[in-house]
Amino acid sequence: MLCFVAEGISAATKKPPLKPININTANSEELQQVPGIGPATAEKILQMRKSYGVFKSVDDLLSIRGIGKKRLEKMRKYLVVSKSTAVNRTSRPPVSASPQKKPDLTSPAPQSSEAEEPPN
Repeated sequence: MLCFVAEGISAATKKPPLKPININTANSEELQQVPGIGPATAEKILQMRKSYGVFKSVDDLLSIRGIGKKRLEKMRKYLVVSKSTAVNRTSRPPVSASPQKKPDLTSPAPQSSEAEEPPN
């Protein structure tokens, strides 16, 4: 019981982060900067991300036991989900539609289109 009281007190006195925390890239310490996220919740978030992949929305946190709608609404303004993170992990360099042809050095050079004068 004291655990919950201590977490509630620390959440009330915790300074919120200056900028929103990306839940797809944050580590435990960064997540704990958010009011309402303690060490246990941070670990649950990291475990869910590891098991199921990147979050598509902050609302995905509702799947974590202990995070309900009221709690999420208090944390929402401090959280963000970056779409680019998911793309960067799975993206590959674009493949050219028509590969450039290398010159064939084994065949003779093409003849000039100008007519040469026959030798006299």
